[in-house]
Amino acid sequence: MELNRKAKGLIRKSHRYLGVFLGIQFMFWTLSGLYFSWSDIDEIHGDQYRLDSQPQEFSNLLVSNAAFSEMKIHHISLRDLKGIPHYWINETALYNTSSYEKRDGISKDEALYVASQNIIPELEVVSVEFIETTDAHHEYRGRPLPAYAINYAHPNEITAYVSYADGAFQTVRHRNWRWFDFLWMTHTMDYQSRDNFNTTLLRAFSLLGLITVMSGFLLWAISSPRLRKLKNKLF
Repeated sequence: MELNRKAKGLIRKSHRYLGVFLGIQFMFWTLSGLYFSWSDIDEIHGDQYRLDSQPQEFSNLLVSNAAFSEMKIHHISLRDLKGIPHYWINETALYNTSSYEKRDGISKDEALYVASQNIIPELEVVSVEFIETTDAHHEYRGRPLPAYAINYAHPNEITAYVSYADGAFQTVRHRNWRWFDFLWMTHTMDYQSRDNFNTTLLRAFSLLGLITVMSGFLLWAISSPRLRKLKNKLF
């Protein structure tokens, strides 16, 4: 009987301390899960600020054999920079289709043009930043650098990103996305890159959470008067 009381006390203490230790993370899991389930993922992606426009069409475009005679081309795509077509070759080099001049990157005005072809016209540009580096928590992490960050006058603090190297529109970010990103970090417990769903910390807390729940069921099983009466009747 004494051993049984000690066992009950140990289970109660384990359940109590695990609950306190995991409680804050459980709260983050619940809050972030509620936010995710109540959010429209298309709005989080910023689709409401994007233009549903077709790419500019150009004609009589040829790749000159003389201009690229020493280059082995395995990939080529077209970029529209202020109405002037450019080739993006092998995902490394940008060329004007008229002069075949190789360019180091696009200008600020060209970045604004690219953004205007992708962002709804109701938004007004307030500033343009040229970014060369980002940290692991930056909203533009994992994308091509350098890049232009184009900020708009809007309560939702909208920013569009255009790659400097090839003039490709990359993404749009806004306040609701930033909240989503922060809560995703707390949900996955990836406090380094925010994108890893297989962190050791998450696995450990998930396992401890399961132990907490199981200890609660066990505590109920050994403390329930009804269960005790049923056990006495059966045995």
